[in-house]
Amino acid sequence: MEALPVVALVAASAAVAGIARRTPVPAPLLLVAVGLVASYVPGVPEYTLDPHVVLPLILPPLLHIAALDSSYLDLRANIRPIALLSVGYTLFATLLVGWVAHLVIPGLPLTAALVFGAVVAPPDAVAATAVARKLRLPSRITTILQGESLVNDATAITAYRVALAAAVGEGITWGEGVGMFLVAAAGGIGVGLVLMVPIHWLRTHVREPLLQNTLSLLIPFVAYAAAEHVHASGVLAVVVVALFIGHRSWQVDFATRLQEEAVWRMVAFILESAVFALIGLQLAHVVRKLGSFSVKEAAWYAVVIFAVVVVSRFVWVFPGAFLPRLSKRVRERDPGVDWRTPVIVGWAGMRGVVSLAIAFSIPMFVAGGEPFPARNLILFLTFTTVIGTLVVQGLTLPALIRALKLPERDPQSVTLAEAQAQLEASGAAEQRLEELLADPRNALPDPLLDRLRTVLERRRNSPWERLGAVNPVTGESADDTYRRLTREVIQAEREVFVRLRDERRIDDEMMRALLRRLDLEEAAAYREAAD
Repeated sequence: MEALPVVALVAASAAVAGIARRTPVPAPLLLVAVGLVASYVPGVPEYTLDPHVVLPLILPPLLHIAALDSSYLDLRANIRPIALLSVGYTLFATLLVGWVAHLVIPGLPLTAALVFGAVVAPPDAVAATAVARKLRLPSRITTILQGESLVNDATAITAYRVALAAAVGEGITWGEGVGMFLVAAAGGIGVGLVLMVPIHWLRTHVREPLLQNTLSLLIPFVAYAAAEHVHASGVLAVVVVALFIGHRSWQVDFATRLQEEAVWRMVAFILESAVFALIGLQLAHVVRKLGSFSVKEAAWYAVVIFAVVVVSRFVWVFPGAFLPRLSKRVRERDPGVDWRTPVIVGWAGMRGVVSLAIAFSIPMFVAGGEPFPARNLILFLTFTTVIGTLVVQGLTLPALIRALKLPERDPQSVTLAEAQAQLEASGAAEQRLEELLADPRNALPDPLLDRLRTVLERRRNSPWERLGAVNPVTGESADDTYRRLTREVIQAEREVFVRLRDERRIDDEMMRALLRRLDLEEAAAYREAAD
Protein backbone atom coordinates (compact mmCIF):
# COMPACT_ATOMS: atom_id res chain seq x y z
CA MET A 1 0.00 0.00 0.00
CA GLU A 2 1.38 3.39 -0.96
CA ALA A 3 2.05 6.10 1.60
CA LEU A 4 -0.68 8.53 0.52
CA PRO A 5 -3.62 6.09 0.95
CA VAL A 6 -2.29 5.12 4.38
CA VAL A 7 -2.01 8.75 5.46
CA ALA A 8 -5.48 9.45 4.07
CA LEU A 9 -6.91 6.46 5.96
CA VAL A 10 -5.36 7.52 9.28
CA ALA A 11 -6.38 11.16 8.87
CA ALA A 12 -9.96 10.40 7.81
CA SER A 13 -10.54 7.75 10.47
CA ALA A 14 -9.11 10.02 13.19
CA ALA A 15 -11.42 12.83 12.04
CA VAL A 16 -14.49 10.56 12.11
CA ALA A 17 -13.51 9.21 15.54
CA GLY A 18 -13.14 12.77 16.79
CA ILE A 19 -16.61 13.62 15.52
CA ALA A 20 -18.01 10.49 17.17
CA ARG A 21 -16.80 11.70 20.56
CA ARG A 22 -19.26 14.58 20.25
CA THR A 23 -22.20 12.32 19.43
CA PRO A 24 -23.98 9.56 21.37
CA VAL A 25 -22.92 7.02 18.72
CA PRO A 26 -19.91 4.89 19.72
CA ALA A 27 -16.91 5.65 17.51
CA PRO A 28 -16.56 2.05 16.19
CA LEU A 29 -20.06 2.13 14.73
CA LEU A 30 -19.66 5.52 13.06
CA LEU A 31 -16.29 4.51 11.62
CA VAL A 32 -17.72 1.30 10.19
CA ALA A 33 -20.69 3.15 8.68
CA VAL A 34 -18.47 5.78 7.07
CA GLY A 35 -16.19 3.05 5.76
CA LEU A 36 -19.15 1.21 4.21
CA VAL A 37 -20.23 4.33 2.35
CA ALA A 38 -16.67 5.30 1.37
CA SER A 39 -16.01 1.86 -0.16
CA TYR A 40 -18.31 2.83 -3.06
CA VAL A 41 -17.18 6.46 -3.42
CA PRO A 42 -15.30 7.00 -6.71
CA GLY A 43 -11.63 7.75 -6.19
CA VAL A 44 -11.35 6.08 -2.77
CA PRO A 45 -8.47 3.56 -2.93
CA GLU A 46 -9.26 -0.13 -2.48
CA TYR A 47 -8.12 -1.08 1.01
CA THR A 48 -7.69 -4.83 1.46
CA LEU A 49 -6.95 -6.29 4.87
CA ASP A 50 -3.60 -8.05 4.66
CA PRO A 51 -3.33 -10.77 7.35
CA HIS A 52 0.46 -10.46 7.18
CA VAL A 53 0.03 -6.87 8.40
CA VAL A 54 -2.98 -7.16 10.72
CA LEU A 55 -1.95 -10.22 12.73
CA PRO A 56 1.74 -9.45 13.46
CA LEU A 57 1.68 -5.64 13.29
CA ILE A 58 -1.78 -4.40 14.37
CA LEU A 59 -3.12 -7.11 16.67
CA PRO A 60 -0.16 -7.17 19.15
CA PRO A 61 -0.26 -3.47 20.11
CA LEU A 62 -4.07 -3.53 20.39
CA LEU A 63 -3.91 -6.56 22.69
CA HIS A 64 -1.08 -4.95 24.64
CA ILE A 65 -3.10 -1.78 25.19
CA ALA A 66 -6.20 -3.74 26.26
CA ALA A 67 -4.16 -5.86 28.68
CA LEU A 68 -2.42 -2.81 30.18
CA ASP A 69 -5.86 -1.28 30.85
CA SER A 70 -7.09 -4.48 32.49
CA SER A 71 -6.71 -5.40 36.14
CA TYR A 72 -4.76 -8.57 36.83
CA LEU A 73 -6.46 -8.93 40.20
CA ASP A 74 -9.95 -8.49 38.72
CA LEU A 75 -9.18 -10.93 35.90
CA ARG A 76 -7.93 -13.50 38.40
CA ALA A 77 -11.05 -13.03 40.54
CA ASN A 78 -13.23 -13.71 37.46
CA ILE A 79 -11.10 -16.44 35.91
CA ARG A 80 -13.95 -18.99 35.73
CA PRO A 81 -16.41 -16.96 33.59
CA ILE A 82 -13.52 -15.60 31.52
CA ALA A 83 -12.18 -19.09 30.79
CA LEU A 84 -15.66 -20.40 29.99
CA LEU A 85 -16.09 -17.63 27.42
CA SER A 86 -12.60 -17.24 25.99
CA VAL A 87 -11.96 -20.98 25.56
CA GLY A 88 -15.25 -22.80 26.02
CA TYR A 89 -17.51 -20.47 24.06
CA THR A 90 -14.98 -19.91 21.26
CA LEU A 91 -14.65 -23.65 20.65
CA PHE A 92 -18.41 -24.14 21.01
CA ALA A 93 -19.11 -21.38 18.48
CA THR A 94 -16.50 -22.83 16.11
CA LEU A 95 -18.23 -26.21 16.12
CA LEU A 96 -21.83 -24.96 16.04
CA VAL A 97 -21.34 -22.28 13.36
CA GLY A 98 -19.25 -24.67 11.29
CA TRP A 99 -21.83 -27.44 11.53
CA VAL A 100 -24.71 -25.11 10.57
CA ALA A 101 -22.71 -23.68 7.66
CA HIS A 102 -22.00 -27.22 6.46
CA LEU A 103 -25.73 -28.03 6.55
CA VAL A 104 -26.96 -24.78 4.96
CA ILE A 105 -24.37 -24.10 2.23
CA PRO A 106 -24.52 -26.74 -0.55
CA GLY A 107 -21.22 -28.48 -1.22
CA LEU A 108 -19.31 -26.89 1.68
CA PRO A 109 -17.16 -29.62 3.30
CA LEU A 110 -17.26 -29.92 7.08
CA THR A 111 -13.54 -29.16 7.39
CA ALA A 112 -13.90 -25.91 5.41
CA ALA A 113 -17.04 -25.06 7.40
CA LEU A 114 -15.07 -25.49 10.66
CA VAL A 115 -12.44 -23.12 9.29
CA PHE A 116 -15.22 -20.58 8.84
CA GLY A 117 -16.56 -21.34 12.33
CA ALA A 118 -13.16 -20.59 13.86
CA VAL A 119 -12.93 -17.36 11.86
CA VAL A 120 -16.18 -15.86 13.23
CA ALA A 121 -16.02 -17.41 16.71
CA PRO A 122 -14.08 -14.78 18.72
CA PRO A 123 -15.62 -11.51 19.87
CA ASP A 124 -13.18 -8.70 19.22
CA ALA A 125 -10.88 -7.20 21.86
CA VAL A 126 -10.99 -3.73 20.32
CA ALA A 127 -14.78 -3.70 19.96
CA ALA A 128 -15.36 -4.99 23.49
CA THR A 129 -13.01 -2.47 25.07
CA ALA A 130 -14.27 0.46 23.01
CA VAL A 131 -17.95 -0.22 23.66
CA ALA A 132 -17.46 -1.04 27.35
CA ARG A 133 -15.50 2.21 27.80
CA LYS A 134 -18.17 4.25 26.04
CA LEU A 135 -21.14 2.71 27.87
CA ARG A 136 -19.50 2.63 31.31
CA LEU A 137 -20.69 -0.89 32.05
CA PRO A 138 -20.52 -2.26 35.61
CA SER A 139 -16.95 -3.16 36.49
CA ARG A 140 -17.51 -6.94 36.67
CA ILE A 141 -19.13 -7.10 33.22
CA THR A 142 -16.34 -4.97 31.77
CA THR A 143 -13.72 -7.24 33.34
CA ILE A 144 -15.37 -10.36 31.94
CA LEU A 145 -15.68 -8.91 28.43
CA GLN A 146 -12.11 -7.62 28.43
CA GLY A 147 -10.73 -10.85 29.83
CA GLU A 148 -12.59 -12.91 27.25
CA SER A 149 -11.42 -10.75 24.37
CA LEU A 150 -7.80 -10.94 25.50
CA VAL A 151 -7.64 -14.73 25.29
CA ASN A 152 -10.26 -15.81 22.75
CA ASP A 153 -8.19 -14.67 19.77
CA ALA A 154 -5.57 -17.23 20.76
CA THR A 155 -8.24 -19.93 21.00
CA ALA A 156 -9.75 -19.00 17.64
CA ILE A 157 -6.43 -18.68 15.79
CA THR A 158 -5.28 -22.07 17.08
CA ALA A 159 -8.62 -23.69 16.23
CA TYR A 160 -8.41 -22.09 12.79
CA ARG A 161 -4.96 -23.55 12.17
CA VAL A 162 -6.11 -27.01 13.21
CA ALA A 163 -9.22 -26.87 11.01
CA LEU A 164 -7.24 -25.39 8.11
CA ALA A 165 -4.70 -28.20 8.25
CA ALA A 166 -7.55 -30.68 7.88
CA ALA A 167 -9.27 -28.63 5.16
CA VAL A 168 -6.22 -28.32 2.90
CA GLY A 169 -5.51 -32.05 3.13
CA GLU A 170 -2.62 -32.31 5.56
CA GLY A 171 -4.17 -35.42 7.07
CA ILE A 172 -4.36 -34.18 10.67
CA THR A 173 -6.31 -36.29 13.17
CA TRP A 174 -8.54 -34.96 15.93
CA GLY A 175 -5.99 -36.11 18.52
CA GLU A 176 -3.22 -34.25 16.74
CA GLY A 177 -5.47 -31.21 16.53
CA VAL A 178 -6.07 -31.22 20.29
CA GLY A 179 -2.33 -31.63 20.80
CA MET A 180 -1.60 -28.63 18.54
CA PHE A 181 -4.11 -26.58 20.49
CA LEU A 182 -2.61 -27.44 23.89
CA VAL A 183 0.97 -26.93 22.73
CA ALA A 184 0.16 -23.54 21.22
CA ALA A 185 -1.64 -22.39 24.37
CA ALA A 186 0.98 -23.68 26.81
CA GLY A 187 3.78 -22.41 24.59
CA GLY A 188 2.31 -18.92 24.36
CA ILE A 189 1.88 -18.69 28.13
CA GLY A 190 5.38 -20.11 28.60
CA VAL A 191 6.97 -17.58 26.26
CA GLY A 192 5.14 -14.78 28.07
CA LEU A 193 6.32 -16.03 31.47
CA VAL A 194 9.91 -16.26 30.22
CA LEU A 195 9.91 -12.77 28.71
CA MET A 196 8.00 -10.82 31.33
CA VAL A 197 10.70 -10.79 34.04
CA PRO A 198 13.66 -9.61 31.89
CA ILE A 199 11.45 -7.09 30.11
CA HIS A 200 10.26 -5.68 33.42
CA TRP A 201 13.87 -5.65 34.69
CA LEU A 202 14.84 -3.54 31.67
CA ARG A 203 11.92 -1.19 32.32
CA THR A 204 13.06 -0.59 35.89
CA HIS A 205 16.77 -0.19 35.07
CA VAL A 206 16.63 1.97 31.94
CA ARG A 207 16.38 5.47 33.40
CA GLU A 208 15.92 7.50 30.23
CA PRO A 209 12.17 7.99 29.56
CA LEU A 210 12.66 8.12 25.78
CA LEU A 211 14.45 4.77 25.80
CA GLN A 212 11.79 3.42 28.16
CA ASN A 213 9.01 4.34 25.77
CA THR A 214 10.90 2.95 22.80
CA LEU A 215 11.15 -0.32 24.71
CA SER A 216 7.46 -0.10 25.59
CA LEU A 217 6.50 0.20 21.91
CA LEU A 218 8.63 -2.83 21.01
CA ILE A 219 7.34 -5.14 23.75
CA PRO A 220 4.15 -6.46 22.08
CA PHE A 221 5.92 -7.12 18.78
CA VAL A 222 8.82 -8.92 20.47
CA ALA A 223 6.48 -11.10 22.55
CA TYR A 224 4.28 -11.96 19.57
CA ALA A 225 7.19 -12.72 17.22
CA ALA A 226 9.03 -14.81 19.80
CA ALA A 227 5.99 -17.00 20.46
CA GLU A 228 5.08 -17.40 16.79
CA HIS A 229 8.71 -18.32 16.02
CA VAL A 230 8.35 -21.44 18.18
CA HIS A 231 4.83 -22.15 16.83
CA ALA A 232 3.16 -21.01 20.06
CA SER A 233 0.36 -18.51 20.56
CA GLY A 234 1.66 -14.99 20.07
CA VAL A 235 -1.61 -13.61 21.43
CA LEU A 236 -1.19 -15.30 24.81
CA ALA A 237 2.47 -14.25 25.01
CA VAL A 238 1.51 -10.60 24.45
CA VAL A 239 -1.27 -10.76 27.03
CA VAL A 240 0.85 -12.44 29.72
CA VAL A 241 3.67 -9.91 29.35
CA ALA A 242 1.31 -6.90 29.28
CA LEU A 243 -0.63 -8.04 32.35
CA PHE A 244 2.61 -8.48 34.29
CA ILE A 245 4.14 -5.12 33.42
CA GLY A 246 0.78 -3.37 33.85
CA HIS A 247 0.41 -4.87 37.33
CA ARG A 248 3.91 -3.60 38.23
CA SER A 249 3.83 -0.30 36.37
CA TRP A 250 4.22 1.55 39.66
CA GLN A 251 7.83 0.35 39.83
CA VAL A 252 8.97 2.52 36.90
CA ASP A 253 9.64 6.23 37.34
CA PHE A 254 6.94 8.86 37.02
CA ALA A 255 8.31 10.44 33.83
CA THR A 256 8.13 7.11 32.03
CA ARG A 257 4.58 6.47 33.22
CA LEU A 258 3.37 9.89 32.09
CA GLN A 259 4.98 9.62 28.66
CA GLU A 260 3.98 5.97 28.25
CA GLU A 261 0.33 6.66 28.97
CA ALA A 262 0.27 9.50 26.45
CA VAL A 263 2.06 7.43 23.79
CA TRP A 264 -0.19 4.40 24.13
CA ARG A 265 -3.35 6.51 24.20
CA MET A 266 -2.31 8.00 20.88
CA VAL A 267 -1.41 4.58 19.43
CA ALA A 268 -4.72 3.12 20.61
CA PHE A 269 -6.72 6.01 19.13
CA ILE A 270 -5.00 5.75 15.73
CA LEU A 271 -5.10 1.96 15.47
CA GLU A 272 -8.66 1.55 16.73
CA SER A 273 -9.93 4.28 14.41
CA ALA A 274 -8.12 2.87 11.38
CA VAL A 275 -9.17 -0.71 12.14
CA PHE A 276 -12.89 0.03 12.29
CA ALA A 277 -12.69 2.20 9.19
CA LEU A 278 -10.90 -0.66 7.40
CA ILE A 279 -13.71 -3.05 8.33
CA GLY A 280 -16.27 -0.87 6.56
CA LEU A 281 -13.99 -0.34 3.56
CA GLN A 282 -14.00 -4.08 2.78
CA LEU A 283 -17.61 -4.05 1.51
CA ALA A 284 -16.97 -3.36 -2.16
CA HIS A 285 -14.08 -5.84 -2.23
CA VAL A 286 -15.94 -8.80 -0.72
CA VAL A 287 -19.10 -8.22 -2.78
CA ARG A 288 -17.12 -8.26 -6.02
CA LYS A 289 -15.47 -11.54 -5.01
CA LEU A 290 -18.69 -13.54 -4.48
CA GLY A 291 -18.08 -15.47 -7.70
CA SER A 292 -20.63 -18.16 -8.50
CA PHE A 293 -22.93 -17.29 -5.57
CA SER A 294 -25.70 -14.79 -6.23
CA VAL A 295 -26.19 -11.85 -3.90
CA LYS A 296 -29.59 -13.25 -2.91
CA GLU A 297 -28.10 -16.62 -1.92
CA ALA A 298 -25.24 -15.00 -0.06
CA ALA A 299 -27.62 -12.68 1.79
CA TRP A 300 -29.74 -15.64 2.92
CA TYR A 301 -26.68 -17.48 4.20
CA ALA A 302 -25.56 -14.30 5.96
CA VAL A 303 -28.85 -13.98 7.83
CA VAL A 304 -28.69 -17.62 8.96
CA ILE A 305 -25.08 -17.36 10.12
CA PHE A 306 -25.68 -14.08 11.93
CA ALA A 307 -28.62 -15.62 13.78
CA VAL A 308 -26.58 -18.68 14.74
CA VAL A 309 -23.68 -16.52 15.97
CA VAL A 310 -26.00 -14.43 18.17
CA VAL A 311 -28.08 -17.34 19.50
CA SER A 312 -25.06 -19.56 20.14
CA ARG A 313 -23.66 -17.02 22.57
CA PHE A 314 -26.81 -17.01 24.68
CA VAL A 315 -26.97 -20.81 24.51
CA TRP A 316 -23.52 -20.90 26.05
CA VAL A 317 -23.59 -17.87 28.36
CA PHE A 318 -26.68 -18.67 30.43
CA PRO A 319 -25.69 -22.24 31.39
CA GLY A 320 -22.12 -21.02 31.91
CA ALA A 321 -23.38 -18.40 34.35
CA PHE A 322 -25.78 -20.54 36.40
CA LEU A 323 -24.74 -24.22 36.17
CA PRO A 324 -21.43 -23.75 38.04
CA ARG A 325 -23.45 -22.37 40.94
CA LEU A 326 -24.80 -25.84 41.60
CA SER A 327 -21.46 -26.35 43.34
CA LYS A 328 -21.46 -25.22 46.95
CA ARG A 329 -17.84 -24.16 46.66
CA VAL A 330 -18.64 -21.84 43.76
CA ARG A 331 -21.61 -20.35 45.62
CA GLU A 332 -19.41 -19.62 48.64
CA ARG A 333 -16.65 -17.97 46.61
CA ASP A 334 -18.69 -16.16 43.97
CA PRO A 335 -21.41 -13.55 44.57
CA GLY A 336 -24.88 -14.24 43.25
CA VAL A 337 -25.36 -13.81 39.50
CA ASP A 338 -27.99 -11.30 38.42
CA TRP A 339 -29.83 -12.58 35.32
CA ARG A 340 -29.17 -9.22 33.68
CA THR A 341 -25.42 -9.85 33.61
CA PRO A 342 -25.55 -12.84 31.21
CA VAL A 343 -28.04 -10.92 29.05
CA ILE A 344 -25.54 -8.08 28.61
CA VAL A 345 -22.58 -10.42 28.17
CA GLY A 346 -24.54 -12.45 25.65
CA TRP A 347 -25.51 -9.43 23.59
CA ALA A 348 -22.04 -7.85 23.74
CA GLY A 349 -20.43 -10.38 21.40
CA MET A 350 -19.33 -8.01 18.64
CA ARG A 351 -16.90 -9.42 16.08
CA GLY A 352 -14.11 -7.36 14.58
CA VAL A 353 -10.95 -7.04 12.57
CA VAL A 354 -9.33 -10.27 13.79
CA SER A 355 -12.08 -12.34 12.17
CA LEU A 356 -11.63 -10.52 8.87
CA ALA A 357 -7.85 -10.82 9.01
CA ILE A 358 -8.04 -14.56 9.63
CA ALA A 359 -10.55 -14.96 6.82
CA PHE A 360 -8.28 -13.17 4.37
CA SER A 361 -5.46 -15.54 5.36
CA ILE A 362 -7.39 -18.59 4.07
CA PRO A 363 -5.29 -19.97 1.19
CA MET A 364 -6.58 -19.86 -2.36
CA PHE A 365 -5.92 -23.57 -2.97
CA VAL A 366 -5.86 -26.84 -1.06
CA ALA A 367 -3.04 -29.40 -1.19
CA GLY A 368 -4.21 -30.99 -4.48
CA GLY A 369 -4.22 -27.65 -6.30
CA GLU A 370 -8.01 -27.28 -6.24
CA PRO A 371 -9.58 -23.99 -5.11
CA PHE A 372 -10.38 -23.73 -1.41
CA PRO A 373 -14.10 -24.55 -1.10
CA ALA A 374 -16.30 -21.43 -1.13
CA ARG A 375 -13.44 -19.16 -0.03
CA ASN A 376 -15.08 -16.04 -1.48
CA LEU A 377 -18.38 -16.84 0.21
CA ILE A 378 -16.57 -17.36 3.52
CA LEU A 379 -15.03 -13.89 3.16
CA PHE A 380 -18.46 -12.40 2.48
CA LEU A 381 -20.11 -14.19 5.41
CA THR A 382 -17.30 -13.15 7.73
CA PHE A 383 -17.76 -9.56 6.65
CA THR A 384 -21.55 -9.62 7.10
CA THR A 385 -21.20 -11.25 10.51
CA VAL A 386 -18.71 -8.63 11.67
CA ILE A 387 -20.84 -5.77 10.34
CA GLY A 388 -24.05 -7.31 11.66
CA THR A 389 -22.75 -7.74 15.20
CA LEU A 390 -21.11 -4.32 15.29
CA VAL A 391 -24.14 -2.47 13.94
CA VAL A 392 -27.08 -4.46 15.32
CA GLN A 393 -25.65 -5.32 18.72
CA GLY A 394 -23.53 -2.20 19.04
CA LEU A 395 -26.43 0.15 18.30
CA THR A 396 -28.92 -1.61 20.55
CA LEU A 397 -26.60 -2.35 23.48
CA PRO A 398 -26.99 1.11 25.09
CA ALA A 399 -30.78 0.85 24.94
CA LEU A 400 -30.64 -2.66 26.37
CA ILE A 401 -28.47 -1.50 29.27
CA ARG A 402 -30.86 1.37 30.00
CA ALA A 403 -33.88 -0.95 29.80
CA LEU A 404 -32.35 -3.47 32.21
CA LYS A 405 -31.49 -0.68 34.68
CA LEU A 406 -28.14 -2.14 35.61
CA PRO A 407 -26.82 -0.91 38.97
CA GLU A 408 -24.22 1.81 38.52
CA ARG A 409 -21.27 2.55 40.71
CA ASP A 410 -22.19 5.20 43.27
CA PRO A 411 -19.90 8.20 42.63
CA GLN A 412 -20.10 9.16 46.29
CA SER A 413 -18.93 5.74 47.48
CA VAL A 414 -16.10 5.79 44.94
CA THR A 415 -14.98 9.21 46.14
CA LEU A 416 -15.25 8.05 49.77
CA ALA A 417 -13.01 5.06 49.06
CA GLU A 418 -10.52 7.36 47.35
CA ALA A 419 -10.61 9.75 50.29
CA GLN A 420 -9.96 6.98 52.80
CA ALA A 421 -7.08 5.62 50.72
CA GLN A 422 -5.60 9.11 50.39
CA LEU A 423 -5.97 9.65 54.14
CA GLU A 424 -3.89 6.55 54.89
CA ALA A 425 -1.29 7.48 52.28
CA SER A 426 -1.04 11.05 53.57
CA GLY A 427 -0.57 9.79 57.10
CA ALA A 428 2.35 7.64 55.96
CA ALA A 429 3.79 10.58 53.97
CA GLU A 430 3.59 12.96 56.93
CA GLN A 431 5.21 10.41 59.21
CA ARG A 432 8.02 9.91 56.70
CA LEU A 433 8.46 13.70 56.40
CA GLU A 434 8.88 14.08 60.15
CA GLU A 435 11.48 11.26 60.15
CA LEU A 436 13.41 13.01 57.37
CA LEU A 437 13.25 16.41 59.07
CA ALA A 438 14.76 14.94 62.23
CA ASP A 439 17.99 14.56 60.27
CA PRO A 440 19.95 17.86 60.17
CA ARG A 441 21.00 17.12 56.60
CA ASN A 442 17.36 17.60 55.50
CA ALA A 443 16.87 21.05 57.03
CA LEU A 444 14.65 23.36 54.96
CA PRO A 445 13.83 27.06 55.20
CA ASP A 446 10.42 27.63 56.76
CA PRO A 447 8.72 28.84 53.53
CA LEU A 448 9.73 25.67 51.66
CA LEU A 449 8.79 23.48 54.62
CA ASP A 450 5.38 25.15 54.85
CA ARG A 451 4.88 24.63 51.13
CA LEU A 452 5.72 20.95 51.41
CA ARG A 453 3.27 20.47 54.27
CA THR A 454 0.60 22.43 52.40
CA VAL A 455 0.94 20.13 49.40
CA LEU A 456 0.48 17.08 51.64
CA GLU A 457 -2.54 18.64 53.32
CA ARG A 458 -4.01 19.58 49.94
CA ARG A 459 -3.72 16.00 48.69
CA ARG A 460 -5.30 14.64 51.86
CA ASN A 461 -8.26 17.03 51.76
CA SER A 462 -8.95 17.00 48.03
CA PRO A 463 -11.17 13.85 47.89
CA TRP A 464 -13.08 14.90 51.02
CA GLU A 465 -13.80 18.29 49.49
CA ARG A 466 -15.53 16.58 46.56
CA LEU A 467 -17.92 15.06 49.11
CA GLY A 468 -18.60 18.45 50.66
CA ALA A 469 -20.87 21.36 49.87
CA VAL A 470 -21.33 22.71 46.37
CA ASN A 471 -20.83 26.38 45.53
CA PRO A 472 -24.41 27.77 45.20
CA VAL A 473 -23.32 30.21 42.48
CA THR A 474 -21.19 28.03 40.19
CA GLY A 475 -22.37 24.53 41.18
CA GLU A 476 -18.73 23.54 41.73
CA SER A 477 -17.23 21.75 44.69
CA ALA A 478 -14.34 23.43 46.46
CA ASP A 479 -12.00 21.02 44.71
CA ASP A 480 -13.40 21.95 41.28
CA THR A 481 -13.02 25.66 42.06
CA TYR A 482 -9.43 25.12 43.20
CA ARG A 483 -8.57 23.38 39.94
CA ARG A 484 -10.25 26.04 37.83
CA LEU A 485 -8.46 28.87 39.64
CA THR A 486 -5.17 26.99 39.35
CA ARG A 487 -5.59 26.76 35.59
CA GLU A 488 -6.47 30.45 35.38
CA VAL A 489 -3.45 31.71 37.32
CA ILE A 490 -1.10 29.33 35.49
CA GLN A 491 -2.48 30.56 32.18
CA ALA A 492 -1.74 34.12 33.27
CA GLU A 493 1.88 33.15 33.94
CA ARG A 494 2.04 31.30 30.64
CA GLU A 495 0.96 34.39 28.70
CA VAL A 496 3.65 36.47 30.40
CA PHE A 497 6.38 33.99 29.43
CA VAL A 498 5.22 34.04 25.83
CA ARG A 499 5.15 37.85 25.81
CA LEU A 500 8.68 38.01 27.23
CA ARG A 501 9.83 35.63 24.52
CA ASP A 502 8.19 37.74 21.82
CA GLU A 503 9.90 40.83 23.24
CA ARG A 504 13.23 38.92 23.08
CA ARG A 505 13.76 39.34 26.83
CA ILE A 506 14.08 35.56 27.14
CA ASP A 507 14.94 33.04 24.45
CA ASP A 508 12.82 30.10 23.25
CA GLU A 509 14.79 27.54 25.21
CA MET A 510 14.15 29.34 28.48
CA MET A 511 10.49 29.83 27.61
CA ARG A 512 10.03 26.11 26.93
CA ALA A 513 11.68 25.22 30.26
CA LEU A 514 9.41 27.63 32.13
CA LEU A 515 6.30 26.40 30.32
CA ARG A 516 7.17 22.77 31.06
CA ARG A 517 7.39 23.62 34.76
CA LEU A 518 3.93 25.18 34.57
CA ASP A 519 2.60 22.17 32.67
CA LEU A 520 3.77 19.83 35.42
CA GLU A 521 2.22 22.03 38.10
CA GLU A 522 -1.07 22.13 36.21
CA ALA A 523 -1.02 18.35 35.75
CA ALA A 524 -0.44 17.89 39.47
CA ALA A 525 -3.30 20.23 40.37
CA TYR A 526 -5.84 19.03 37.89
CA ARG A 527 -6.81 15.47 37.09
CA GLU A 528 -8.52 15.24 33.74
CA ALA A 529 -11.79 13.32 33.76
CA ALA A 530 -11.64 9.91 32.12
CA ASP A 531 -13.06 9.62 28.61
